[in-house]
Amino acid sequence: MSAKKYDAGVKEYRETYWDPDYAPNDTDLLACFKVTPQPGVPREEVAAAVAAESSTGTWTTVWTDLLTDLEYYKGRAYRIEDVPGDDTCFYAFVAYPLDLFEEGSVVNVLTSLVGNVFGFKALRALRLEDIRFPLHYVMTCGGPPNGMQVERDIMNKYGRPMLGCTIKPKLGLSAKNYGRAVYECLRGGLDFTKDDENVNSQPFMRWKQRFDFVAEAVHRAEAETGERKGHYLNVTAPTVEEMYKRAEHAKSLDMRIIMHDFLTAGFTANTSLANWCRDNGMLLHIHRAMHAVIDRDRHHGIHFRVLSKCLRLSGGDHLHSGTVVGKLEGDREATLGWIDIMRERFVPENRARGIFFDQDWGTLPGLFPVASGGIHVWHMPALVSIFGDDAVMQFGGGTLGHPWGNAAGAAANRVALEACVEARNQGRNPEAEAKDILGAAARHSPELAAAMETWKEIKFEFDTVDKLDTATG
Repeated sequence: MSAKKYDAGVKEYRETYWDPDYAPNDTDLLACFKVTPQPGVPREEVAAAVAAESSTGTWTTVWTDLLTDLEYYKGRAYRIEDVPGDDTCFYAFVAYPLDLFEEGSVVNVLTSLVGNVFGFKALRALRLEDIRFPLHYVMTCGGPPNGMQVERDIMNKYGRPMLGCTIKPKLGLSAKNYGRAVYECLRGGLDFTKDDENVNSQPFMRWKQRFDFVAEAVHRAEAETGERKGHYLNVTAPTVEEMYKRAEHAKSLDMRIIMHDFLTAGFTANTSLANWCRDNGMLLHIHRAMHAVIDRDRHHGIHFRVLSKCLRLSGGDHLHSGTVVGKLEGDREATLGWIDIMRERFVPENRARGIFFDQDWGTLPGLFPVASGGIHVWHMPALVSIFGDDAVMQFGGGTLGHPWGNAAGAAANRVALEACVEARNQGRNPEAEAKDILGAAARHSPELAAAMETWKEIKFEFDTVDKLDTATG
C-alpha cells in the first residue's frame, strides 16, 4: 500500500469515526487513550483511527459496510484533550456501543480495545488510560467471589488491616521447611502467609507436598493461637484442568484461601477460577505478576487502574496494589485512585487521582488491596494512613529478615500495626507521629525494638516512573 493511499485511509477514518458532537449515553462503554501520533498526522484523524480499529473499521471503505448499521455499531472518538506537561501526545475519548462486547467477558473487551490497534502504523505509541464500564455491563460479570465483608466474617478479623507474609526464599525450599516457615509466621501473629507468584510445582517442591505441609502448619497455628489463619496456596498451573485439581485439593485440606497469577494465566482462567471459588466458599488472592510489563511505560500499554477494573469484574478477593513507600513503583495519588477502584461501590471522576470517568460497581463487592513489596515496621504508620483498615499489609523480608526469626518478625509487625491503629483511633496522625508511636510500642515489645533497629536505615527513595500527568509532571 502506497503512502498516499495510506494517508487517504486515515482521512476516511475521520469522516466516519470522529464525532465531536456525540454525547455518550449510560450504556456506552467509554475509554480514554493517551495517543502519541506519528509526525504530521492530525489529532482528529488518528483519534478516529483508534476508534475505528478498535471497533468496526478498517483502512478503507468496504462494501459489506452496507450490510449493517454502522451508525449503531461503530465506536466514536468524541473528545480530544491536551496531556498536561506533555505536548508529544493527547487524550482521545472514545465511546463504544455496548452490543460490541460479549456479556461478562473481560477477554472480549480487551481484545477489542487493546488488540490490533496498538500496532497501528499511524501511532508512535498508545496507552489505555481508563475505561468506564456501564452498569449494564458490570452486572453481567461475577466479580469478587466473596468480597471484603464476607472475608472478614470467614477470617473473624475486624477493626484493623490484616497482616500477611510472603515466604522467602521464594524458590528452593523443601515442602517440609516451607511449612515450618509458614507455621512460625502464623503463630507469631500474622493472619496470612503466602506462596510467591512463581511458586507452582517445581522439582524441589511439588505442589501437593507443599499444600499438605502448609495445611498442617495452618491448622497447628490456629490451634495454638485461637485465631483463624490462612495461606495463599498458588493454584496457577500450566492448564486450567490442573488448576482445578490443585484448587480441589486445597479445599479438601480445609484451606480458606487460594491464589492465582491473573495476568500470566489469563482472564479466561481467572474468571473460571473465581466462579469456582464462589461456588465452593473459597477466598481468592490475586497476584499481578507481569503487570509492569504492561503498565509502567507512561506512553504505551494499559494503565494499572484499567487492569484493576478488569480484575474486579473477572473476580478476586485480594489484589496486589503496590505500597507507595516500599520497593515497587507507585505514585501516592495514583495508588489511592486504584485502591478506590478496588474497594468503593461508586468511584467518581477524579483527575487528581488519574480517574477519568465515574464508575458505578452496582452490587459487585469490593476487594482488599494488598500492600506488598519491600516494606518493614518503619513503613507501618504510612501504610495505615494510606490504606486504612480494608487492606492486607504483606511483609516478606520485613518479617523473615528479623534477626530473631520468623515468629519474632511476625510479632513485631503485629505490635506495630495495632499501635498505629490505636493511635489513629485516638485521633493522632500515624505518619506525622511515627517515631513516637512505634517507640512507645517498642518499649513493651523487644521484637519490635529489634526490628526497628534492624531496618532503621532501609529506604527506597527513587523517583516514580509512572507519575500522574500534571503540568509539572
